[in-house]
Amino acid sequence: MLRTLRILPRLALMYLRSQLEYRGAFWIDRVAQVITYASSFAVIWILADRFGTIAGWNWSELALLFSFHLLGYSLGACMSFTQMRQLEEAVRLGTLDTLLTKPISPWAYMVFSGLNPGYTGHALLGIVMMGWALSIVAVPWSIGWVAYFLASLISAAMVTGAVLTMIGATALIWTRSNHLYSLFFGFWELSRYPINIFPTAIQATMLSFVPLGFMAAVPVAVLLGKPVPILGDWAGPAALLAGPFFVALAMWQWRYALDRYQGAGG
Repeated sequence: MLRTLRILPRLALMYLRSQLEYRGAFWIDRVAQVITYASSFAVIWILADRFGTIAGWNWSELALLFSFHLLGYSLGACMSFTQMRQLEEAVRLGTLDTLLTKPISPWAYMVFSGLNPGYTGHALLGIVMMGWALSIVAVPWSIGWVAYFLASLISAAMVTGAVLTMIGATALIWTRSNHLYSLFFGFWELSRYPINIFPTAIQATMLSFVPLGFMAAVPVAVLLGKPVPILGDWAGPAALLAGPFFVALAMWQWRYALDRYQGAGG
Protein backbone atom coordinates (compact mmCIF):
# COMPACT_ATOMS: atom_id res chain seq x y z
CA MET A 1 0.00 0.00 0.00
CA LEU A 2 2.76 2.46 0.94
CA ARG A 3 4.65 1.53 -2.22
CA THR A 4 1.58 2.34 -4.30
CA LEU A 5 1.16 5.71 -2.59
CA ARG A 6 4.79 6.53 -3.42
CA ILE A 7 4.28 5.61 -7.07
CA LEU A 8 1.19 7.76 -7.68
CA PRO A 9 2.90 11.20 -7.36
CA ARG A 10 5.64 9.99 -9.72
CA LEU A 11 3.07 8.96 -12.30
CA ALA A 12 1.47 12.40 -12.08
CA LEU A 13 4.86 14.13 -12.40
CA MET A 14 5.79 12.05 -15.46
CA TYR A 15 2.59 13.00 -17.22
CA LEU A 16 3.03 16.67 -16.30
CA ARG A 17 6.53 16.68 -17.79
CA SER A 18 5.22 15.11 -20.99
CA GLN A 19 2.56 17.81 -21.29
CA LEU A 20 5.13 20.57 -20.77
CA GLU A 21 7.43 19.19 -23.43
CA TYR A 22 5.97 21.75 -25.84
CA ARG A 23 5.45 24.66 -23.48
CA GLY A 24 4.43 27.17 -26.11
CA ALA A 25 1.54 25.00 -27.28
CA PHE A 26 0.59 24.25 -23.68
CA TRP A 27 0.26 27.90 -22.67
CA ILE A 28 -1.44 28.94 -25.92
CA ASP A 29 -4.04 26.27 -25.17
CA ARG A 30 -4.53 27.66 -21.65
CA VAL A 31 -4.99 31.21 -22.98
CA ALA A 32 -7.57 29.90 -25.48
CA GLN A 33 -9.46 28.24 -22.62
CA VAL A 34 -9.51 31.48 -20.63
CA ILE A 35 -10.86 33.40 -23.64
CA THR A 36 -13.54 30.76 -24.24
CA TYR A 37 -14.82 30.79 -20.67
CA ALA A 38 -14.50 34.56 -20.43
CA SER A 39 -16.86 34.82 -23.40
CA SER A 40 -19.37 32.59 -21.57
CA PHE A 41 -18.97 34.84 -18.55
CA ALA A 42 -19.67 37.85 -20.79
CA VAL A 43 -22.94 36.27 -21.98
CA ILE A 44 -24.14 35.97 -18.38
CA TRP A 45 -23.12 39.59 -17.74
CA ILE A 46 -25.10 40.74 -20.79
CA LEU A 47 -28.20 38.87 -19.59
CA ALA A 48 -27.88 40.27 -16.07
CA ASP A 49 -27.26 43.79 -17.38
CA ARG A 50 -30.23 43.58 -19.72
CA PHE A 51 -32.76 42.15 -17.27
CA GLY A 52 -31.31 43.37 -13.95
CA THR A 53 -31.58 39.99 -12.25
CA ILE A 54 -32.06 36.37 -13.30
CA ALA A 55 -34.52 34.55 -11.04
CA GLY A 56 -33.60 36.94 -8.22
CA TRP A 57 -29.83 36.62 -8.72
CA ASN A 58 -27.97 39.85 -9.46
CA TRP A 59 -24.78 40.19 -11.49
CA SER A 60 -22.25 39.72 -8.67
CA GLU A 61 -24.13 36.67 -7.34
CA LEU A 62 -24.19 35.13 -10.81
CA ALA A 63 -20.45 35.80 -11.07
CA LEU A 64 -19.90 33.88 -7.84
CA LEU A 65 -22.06 31.05 -9.15
CA PHE A 66 -20.16 30.87 -12.45
CA SER A 67 -16.72 30.99 -10.80
CA PHE A 68 -17.69 28.35 -8.22
CA HIS A 69 -18.95 26.14 -11.03
CA LEU A 70 -15.78 26.61 -13.08
CA LEU A 71 -13.39 26.00 -10.18
CA GLY A 72 -15.25 22.95 -8.87
CA TYR A 73 -15.39 21.49 -12.37
CA SER A 74 -11.67 22.01 -12.99
CA LEU A 75 -10.72 20.31 -9.72
CA GLY A 76 -12.90 17.30 -10.43
CA ALA A 77 -12.32 16.98 -14.18
CA CYS A 78 -8.52 17.13 -13.98
CA MET A 79 -8.66 13.74 -12.25
CA SER A 80 -11.35 12.13 -14.36
CA PHE A 81 -12.46 13.58 -17.70
CA THR A 82 -9.54 12.82 -20.03
CA GLN A 83 -8.76 9.58 -18.23
CA MET A 84 -12.33 8.25 -18.41
CA ARG A 85 -12.89 9.47 -21.96
CA GLN A 86 -9.83 7.49 -23.05
CA LEU A 87 -11.15 4.36 -21.36
CA GLU A 88 -13.41 3.54 -24.31
CA GLU A 89 -10.44 3.36 -26.67
CA ALA A 90 -8.43 1.35 -24.14
CA VAL A 91 -11.25 -1.20 -23.98
CA ARG A 92 -11.74 -1.29 -27.74
CA LEU A 93 -8.04 -1.71 -28.55
CA GLY A 94 -7.33 -4.09 -25.69
CA THR A 95 -4.73 -1.89 -23.99
CA LEU A 96 -6.77 -2.03 -20.79
CA ASP A 97 -5.96 -5.75 -20.57
CA THR A 98 -2.28 -4.86 -20.20
CA LEU A 99 -3.12 -2.36 -17.48
CA LEU A 100 -4.99 -5.03 -15.52
CA THR A 101 -1.76 -7.03 -15.19
CA LYS A 102 0.01 -4.20 -13.34
CA PRO A 103 0.40 -4.54 -9.54
CA ILE A 104 -1.63 -1.39 -8.93
CA SER A 105 -5.28 -0.37 -9.00
CA PRO A 106 -6.22 0.28 -12.66
CA TRP A 107 -8.33 3.26 -11.59
CA ALA A 108 -5.48 4.82 -9.60
CA TYR A 109 -3.02 4.21 -12.44
CA MET A 110 -5.32 5.80 -15.01
CA VAL A 111 -6.14 8.83 -12.86
CA PHE A 112 -2.63 9.71 -11.73
CA SER A 113 -0.79 8.81 -14.93
CA GLY A 114 -3.17 11.13 -16.77
CA LEU A 115 -3.57 13.92 -14.17
CA ASN A 116 -4.45 16.74 -16.52
CA PRO A 117 -2.63 20.08 -16.05
CA GLY A 118 -4.75 21.43 -18.90
CA TYR A 119 -7.31 22.63 -16.39
CA THR A 120 -4.88 25.24 -15.07
CA GLY A 121 -6.59 27.90 -17.18
CA HIS A 122 -10.01 26.95 -15.83
CA ALA A 123 -8.76 27.11 -12.25
CA LEU A 124 -6.96 30.44 -12.63
CA LEU A 125 -9.94 32.12 -14.25
CA GLY A 126 -12.26 30.65 -11.63
CA ILE A 127 -10.08 31.89 -8.76
CA VAL A 128 -9.75 35.42 -10.18
CA MET A 129 -13.49 35.68 -10.85
CA MET A 130 -14.33 34.25 -7.46
CA GLY A 131 -12.05 36.73 -5.70
CA TRP A 132 -13.74 39.62 -7.50
CA ALA A 133 -17.25 38.28 -6.83
CA LEU A 134 -16.59 37.72 -3.13
CA SER A 135 -15.36 41.30 -2.82
CA ILE A 136 -18.71 42.55 -4.15
CA VAL A 137 -21.32 40.09 -2.87
CA ALA A 138 -22.76 40.73 0.56
CA VAL A 139 -21.89 37.57 2.49
CA PRO A 140 -22.13 36.88 6.24
CA TRP A 141 -18.42 36.29 6.78
CA SER A 142 -17.68 33.88 9.61
CA ILE A 143 -15.54 30.82 10.30
CA GLY A 144 -18.58 28.61 9.70
CA TRP A 145 -19.35 30.32 6.37
CA VAL A 146 -15.76 29.87 5.15
CA ALA A 147 -15.68 26.24 6.31
CA TYR A 148 -18.94 25.50 4.51
CA PHE A 149 -17.70 27.28 1.39
CA LEU A 150 -14.53 25.17 1.21
CA ALA A 151 -16.31 21.92 2.10
CA SER A 152 -19.03 22.49 -0.51
CA LEU A 153 -16.40 23.32 -3.15
CA ILE A 154 -14.64 20.02 -2.44
CA SER A 155 -18.00 18.24 -2.57
CA ALA A 156 -18.73 19.87 -5.94
CA ALA A 157 -15.39 18.63 -7.31
CA MET A 158 -16.20 15.14 -6.01
CA VAL A 159 -19.58 15.16 -7.76
CA THR A 160 -17.89 16.15 -11.02
CA GLY A 161 -15.26 13.43 -10.77
CA ALA A 162 -17.80 10.81 -9.71
CA VAL A 163 -20.22 11.47 -12.58
CA LEU A 164 -17.43 11.49 -15.17
CA THR A 165 -16.06 8.25 -13.72
CA MET A 166 -19.47 6.57 -13.83
CA ILE A 167 -19.85 7.55 -17.49
CA GLY A 168 -16.40 6.20 -18.36
CA ALA A 169 -16.94 2.97 -16.42
CA THR A 170 -19.86 2.00 -18.64
CA ALA A 171 -17.30 1.28 -21.38
CA LEU A 172 -16.16 -1.73 -19.35
CA ILE A 173 -19.57 -3.31 -19.99
CA TRP A 174 -20.86 -1.70 -23.19
CA THR A 175 -17.48 -0.96 -24.86
CA ARG A 176 -18.83 2.44 -25.87
CA SER A 177 -19.38 5.31 -23.44
CA ASN A 178 -18.15 8.55 -24.98
CA HIS A 179 -21.56 9.38 -26.47
CA LEU A 180 -22.81 9.84 -22.88
CA TYR A 181 -20.51 12.83 -22.43
CA SER A 182 -22.79 14.80 -24.76
CA LEU A 183 -25.60 14.27 -22.25
CA PHE A 184 -23.27 15.28 -19.41
CA PHE A 185 -22.21 18.54 -21.02
CA GLY A 186 -25.79 19.38 -21.95
CA PHE A 187 -26.71 19.42 -18.27
CA TRP A 188 -23.31 20.90 -17.43
CA GLU A 189 -24.22 24.00 -19.45
CA LEU A 190 -27.48 24.30 -17.50
CA SER A 191 -25.72 23.92 -14.15
CA ARG A 192 -24.05 27.32 -14.61
CA TYR A 193 -27.36 29.02 -13.86
CA PRO A 194 -29.64 29.20 -10.80
CA ILE A 195 -31.59 25.97 -10.65
CA ASN A 196 -34.90 27.70 -9.98
CA ILE A 197 -35.07 29.09 -13.54
CA PHE A 198 -35.79 25.61 -14.91
CA PRO A 199 -39.02 23.57 -14.96
CA THR A 200 -39.58 21.19 -12.05
CA ALA A 201 -38.73 18.12 -14.14
CA ILE A 202 -35.27 19.47 -15.00
CA GLN A 203 -34.70 20.57 -11.40
CA ALA A 204 -35.49 17.06 -10.18
CA THR A 205 -33.18 15.52 -12.78
CA MET A 206 -30.30 17.82 -11.85
CA LEU A 207 -30.68 16.88 -8.19
CA SER A 208 -30.89 13.12 -8.72
CA PHE A 209 -30.07 11.16 -11.88
CA VAL A 210 -27.77 13.84 -13.33
CA PRO A 211 -26.73 15.56 -10.07
CA LEU A 212 -24.96 18.56 -11.59
CA GLY A 213 -27.11 20.94 -9.59
CA PHE A 214 -24.72 20.18 -6.74
CA MET A 215 -21.76 21.50 -8.74
CA ALA A 216 -22.64 25.10 -7.95
CA ALA A 217 -26.32 26.06 -7.98
CA VAL A 218 -27.24 24.39 -4.67
CA PRO A 219 -24.14 25.23 -2.57
CA VAL A 220 -23.93 28.84 -3.79
CA ALA A 221 -27.65 29.37 -3.15
CA VAL A 222 -27.13 28.09 0.41
CA LEU A 223 -24.12 30.37 0.89
CA LEU A 224 -26.13 33.38 -0.28
CA GLY A 225 -29.21 32.46 1.75
CA LYS A 226 -31.40 31.88 -1.31
CA PRO A 227 -34.18 29.28 -1.43
CA VAL A 228 -33.45 25.98 -3.19
CA PRO A 229 -36.41 24.27 -4.90
CA ILE A 230 -37.29 20.69 -3.95
CA LEU A 231 -34.56 20.43 -1.28
CA GLY A 232 -35.70 23.36 0.85
CA ASP A 233 -34.04 23.35 4.29
CA TRP A 234 -32.15 20.17 3.38
CA ALA A 235 -30.15 21.97 0.69
CA GLY A 236 -27.24 22.80 3.02
CA PRO A 237 -26.41 19.27 4.22
CA ALA A 238 -27.33 17.82 0.81
CA ALA A 239 -24.66 19.95 -0.88
CA LEU A 240 -22.02 18.61 1.52
CA LEU A 241 -23.14 14.98 1.36
CA ALA A 242 -23.59 14.86 -2.42
CA GLY A 243 -19.86 14.57 -3.10
CA PRO A 244 -19.11 11.64 -0.75
CA PHE A 245 -22.35 9.90 -1.76
CA PHE A 246 -21.70 9.98 -5.50
CA VAL A 247 -18.03 9.09 -5.05
CA ALA A 248 -19.13 5.99 -3.11
CA LEU A 249 -21.64 5.23 -5.88
CA ALA A 250 -18.95 5.66 -8.54
CA MET A 251 -16.61 3.32 -6.64
CA TRP A 252 -19.33 0.68 -6.48
CA GLN A 253 -20.12 1.04 -10.17
CA TRP A 254 -16.44 0.87 -11.13
CA ARG A 255 -16.00 -2.41 -9.24
CA TYR A 256 -19.26 -3.77 -10.66
CA ALA A 257 -18.26 -2.89 -14.23
CA LEU A 258 -14.70 -4.16 -13.82
CA ASP A 259 -15.97 -7.52 -12.52
CA ARG A 260 -18.03 -7.86 -15.72
CA TYR A 261 -15.32 -6.75 -18.10
CA GLN A 262 -14.70 -9.53 -20.63
CA GLY A 263 -11.63 -8.20 -22.38
CA ALA A 264 -11.11 -6.88 -25.88
CA GLY A 265 -12.32 -10.15 -27.39
CA GLY A 266 -15.75 -9.84 -25.73
